[in-house]
Amino acid sequence: MKLVYAIVNDDDTYAVSKELQKHGIRATKLASTGSFLSRGNTTFMICCKDDEVETVIESCRSHSRRRKQVVSASTISEGTMSLGQPVEVTIGGATIFVTDIERFEQV
Repeated sequence: MKLVYAIVNDDDTYAVSKELQKHGIRATKLASTGSFLSRGNTTFMICCKDDEVETVIESCRSHSRRRKQVVSASTISEGTMSLGQPVEVTIGGATIFVTDIERFEQV
């Protein structure tokens, strides 16, 4: 068994969730925030069989899109850029961690 942590942008949460459900994969969703831009994310915790890991990853890959967003440089860090000048950054996509799990129970 594996435990998959998939962190996706809030804008992609619904699509990823529906795709996982389509494959019969259950997930626990947690609200989370990225430290770089302090924007909303959803962290999916998914316990699955070893042979389902690629399905989980592909579901996240195909429904988590990267996008460009313009933010004030002061949003990023006052010490590294001029204040007030807009900067284009890439957000979205998915960050995925896969770990072995010794025991899993639903009670």
